[in-house]
Amino acid sequence: MAEIRNYTMNFGPQHPAAHGVLRLVLEMDGEIIERADPHIGLLHRGTEKLAETKPYNQSIGYMDRLDYVSMMCSEHAYVRAVESLLGIEAPERAQYIRTMFDEITRILNHLLWIGAHALDVGAMTMFLYAFREREDLMDAYEAVSGARLHATYYRVGGVMLDLPDSMPQYQPSKWHNEKDTKRMNENREGDLLDFLEDFTNRFPGYVDDYETLLTDNRIWKQRLVDIGVVSPERAIELGFTGPMLRGSGIEWDLRRKQPYAAYDNMDFQIPVGVNGDSYDRYLVRMAEMRQSNEIIRQCIDWLRVNHGPVKVDNHKVTAPSRTDMKENMESMIHHFKLFTEGYCAPRGEVYSAVEAPKGEFGVYMISDGANKPYRVKLRAPGFAHLAALDEMSRGHMLADVVAIIGTQDIVFGEIDR
Repeated sequence: MAEIRNYTMNFGPQHPAAHGVLRLVLEMDGEIIERADPHIGLLHRGTEKLAETKPYNQSIGYMDRLDYVSMMCSEHAYVRAVESLLGIEAPERAQYIRTMFDEITRILNHLLWIGAHALDVGAMTMFLYAFREREDLMDAYEAVSGARLHATYYRVGGVMLDLPDSMPQYQPSKWHNEKDTKRMNENREGDLLDFLEDFTNRFPGYVDDYETLLTDNRIWKQRLVDIGVVSPERAIELGFTGPMLRGSGIEWDLRRKQPYAAYDNMDFQIPVGVNGDSYDRYLVRMAEMRQSNEIIRQCIDWLRVNHGPVKVDNHKVTAPSRTDMKENMESMIHHFKLFTEGYCAPRGEVYSAVEAPKGEFGVYMISDGANKPYRVKLRAPGFAHLAALDEMSRGHMLADVVAIIGTQDIVFGEIDR
């Protein structure tokens, strides 16, 4: 008989499957996990405290860097919190643009999740497929904000600029001749909405490809079915939100239950699981990508025919145009004061939450009447999920920890905020 010993071993923080600087201390009985103790704090950046030292409009960029895979959704919760304090509401066109980019962000998040999750479990092709589609959506981010990741596109009172009338074009180079360049620019001849419409026409076929690779793949099912099972009651007790909660069969989605932006005008389904295991959570997220694609289509149709302002006409909150700022003294003063002092919010407190790709991302904010918040507290969905890692992995094997971290879709920026 081989001797089976108990081990205490470190998983991470530099492990490629830890999805950030996660250190897990695992107590093992041979290959079986008896206890998993997550250690956090190795990344801590003090975002909440930093936000309390800056005027309201200078902390939007910090939100991008929390969950650096679902950037604009984090921005959305923050700007909604400030708007609630100020008692203002973004114009209707801005609400539709926010809704569209929230769903683009959801697809971006789920693409990275499925690529990394499948790679952790051993399917490399999936990673390459997912990043091919992410490129198109990153181009949409870049078109509106100039940045491919940390956009800072949402602003208090609306969005930074209206949607662009043209897309950047590829130029011939030593790598791509005229013929290649013409083919690559085929879907870039129109405006951003044309580019996104072309993407939404192609995307369901791509999701079919992903499902052909994985959904009935026997190795994928062996690694995910009955792994990390969480009952509906336990999922609620543990504070699960998003696909982690819906995977356990609870139909809870803030876009439907507490609608914001333009979601009450959208027609979409809320996918839910049956067994509450890792495989169900996979199916839920795959179905969510299809639903997000439909929401983007609806937003495109509305934005084509409905024009108007994209930010409130109050230059104490939103910046005047560059032309006005250079030609009009009043606008110059507004611009200067807005970007040096910001604005003062009335005394009060507010909690604003959005249905981010990983779950409920919330911002609790207290104002004492100054030009910077007295207190900012962020409710990150991944924090509650990580806290359940011990319970989800007990009795499973070491290799299953990798699958469970993947199914939780952890990004450490928001956990170690």
